[in-house]
Amino acid sequence: MQRTLLVIGALLVLAGLAWPWLSRLPLGRLPGDLVIERPGFRFYLPLTTSLLISLLVTLLLRLFRR
Repeated sequence: MQRTLLVIGALLVLAGLAWPWLSRLPLGRLPGDLVIERPGFRFYLPLTTSLLISLLVTLLLRLFRR
């Protein structure tokens, strides 16, 4: 458990350092992400982005567990 928390912490630090480059990726603006805009109201559901990130994390975890 300690090793897992250290790895997650290190990944968060790396993501924070790489944020200027990561923010240029089109994640969050993919086709399939739902946006409902009305006067005084905005609802955003990143459905496609969530599925893509989930798939990537699943593949990485399977790769590292072997």
